[in-house]
Amino acid sequence: MLGTLKRSDHYLPNGASARGPFALQVTPESAGWTESSLRIANLEPGQRLTLATRNDEYIIIPLAGSATVANGAGTFTLKGRESVFTGPSDFVYVGRDSKFTLSTETGGRIALCGARAKNKLPMRYVAAEDVAVELRGAGNCSREVRNFGTADAFEADSLIACEVVTPGGNWSSYPSHKHDEETDVESSLEEIYYFEISAADPGDGSFTGAVDTSGQGFGYQRVYGTKERPIEVLEEVRTGDAVLIPHGYHGPSVAAPGHHMYYLNVMAGPGEVRAWKITDDPQHTWIRGTWDDQNVDPRLPLRPNSGE
Repeated sequence: MLGTLKRSDHYLPNGASARGPFALQVTPESAGWTESSLRIANLEPGQRLTLATRNDEYIIIPLAGSATVANGAGTFTLKGRESVFTGPSDFVYVGRDSKFTLSTETGGRIALCGARAKNKLPMRYVAAEDVAVELRGAGNCSREVRNFGTADAFEADSLIACEVVTPGGNWSSYPSHKHDEETDVESSLEEIYYFEISAADPGDGSFTGAVDTSGQGFGYQRVYGTKERPIEVLEEVRTGDAVLIPHGYHGPSVAAPGHHMYYLNVMAGPGEVRAWKITDDPQHTWIRGTWDDQNVDPRLPLRPNSGE
C-alpha cells in the first residue's frame, strides 16, 4: 500500500508545512536552500494580513477568490478567479524592503511567490488578459503554460514563476529536464512545485473548473539526480501538496485520467542573469521531435463549461 512507502524529504503533503496564517509556507531556511519561497494563504472573508517583504520580492496571485494588496505605493484590487482551472488571474508585484496589507472581502486562496532580491523594483499590477498563455508540447504531452512571471514576460530581480495546467491523462514537465548549474546552456534555479487537482471531468461538457478537495483526484511527480548529485522523488500528489526541487532532473508530472493537474512553479537562483535555461535528460530529449506530427490536445486551453 502507498501508506507503507517511505516519503521523500522533498515532498510536502497538504498541511505539513502550515505555519500561522499560511496553509503552506516554504522559506529558503525551511527548504535548506538560499533563494526561493512560497506561501499559500487561505483567507476568510474580511481577513487581513500585514506583511513585510524584507530582502525578498513577491508576486501575489489569487488561486481562488479575490484580494486587495495595499502599501504606500498604492492599492490594487485583484479580481482573481473562481479556481486555477477557470483561466489566468491578475497579480501584483511587491519589491523588497516593503510593507503591505493583504485583505479580502469575500475570502480567497492567495499565493505569495517569493525570492531573494538584491534590487528594489516598483510595485506593479498586471491584468489577467495581459498574461501570456502558451500551449506547449503535443499529443499526450500537451499542456497549457501561463507565463505570468517568467523572465521574458515580466520584470523582476530574480523571481521566475508560471502556472501549468495538464489535462487528465497527459504528461508535462517532459522530457525531464534540469537547471542546477550556471553554464552557457543552463541556469541554477531552486524550484517549488505546488499542486491542485481538479474535480472529476467525465468529458461530457459538465466540467465546472472545481478543485478536488476530497483526495480522489491525484497525479505523480518525479525528480531524479545524477551520479554526482543524487536525488530520488516519486510522489503521488493531491491538492495542496508541494514538491521541492533543489537540483536534478524533474518530470514527468503526470495527471491521472479524469482529473486535470495544475501546478504553480516558483524559481530563483544566485546567478547574475535572471533566466530559465534548461538541459533535457539526453535519454528522453528525442521525444520533442515526435510532436511535429501531432496536434495539441483539443481540450486546451482548458476552460470550464460556460453553461451556454
